[in-house]
Amino acid sequence: MEWLQLASVGFVVVFLGTVFLLGEMLVKAKGIFAILGIAFMSIFFSFHIDSTSSIWVIVLYAAGVGLIVLDGKVISDGTIALLGAFLMGLGLAVPTPSIVYGILVIFGFLLGLFGSALFLKVFPRRNLWSKITLRDRMSGDLGYNSMNETYKELEGKIGKTMTAFRPIGTVVIDGNQYSATSENQWLEAGEEVIVTAVDGTRILVRRLDNSK
Repeated sequence: MEWLQLASVGFVVVFLGTVFLLGEMLVKAKGIFAILGIAFMSIFFSFHIDSTSSIWVIVLYAAGVGLIVLDGKVISDGTIALLGAFLMGLGLAVPTPSIVYGILVIFGFLLGLFGSALFLKVFPRRNLWSKITLRDRMSGDLGYNSMNETYKELEGKIGKTMTAFRPIGTVVIDGNQYSATSENQWLEAGEEVIVTAVDGTRILVRRLDNSK
């Protein structure tokens, strides 16, 4: 694997590893993307880490991946995911042999992050990230009116939380599931809520006994 001494090759390996690894988190790829991503990352780390004292670099990278998954499953505000991405990038850049190599690896990592989003156009999306993508608000003043009228009819309706809200979660209203936010309220699954406002496709709910 002497070809990994070239910074351009390191760039490509990190790019592909990131694309597939993050792609597995974004879409349902039956584990194929995870295998490919882990394979590329293993090739990169096995070449650049030559002593047990540097194992902390892998731990740093793995911790970054863990924080991204944690954010998607629990926190859901994107803050922890950004920290995770930073740790992953740091874990990739530190063991590189030169500054130029490190910069190219970082660029490969960042391009891989954005490139993985392209899988969303081809493969079914994972529910893991549905709560984070809810923050892409589609307001009426931006012209997104096709869904707005349907969602607007939900205002004032009572539903029940299907998942915990931290503060994003899933609510069942009239037998249908919707992604919603409780803003500053943390709710548990099974609580009755009322839709207090709808802004585009952003549904705001509150606990029923505190809605007045």
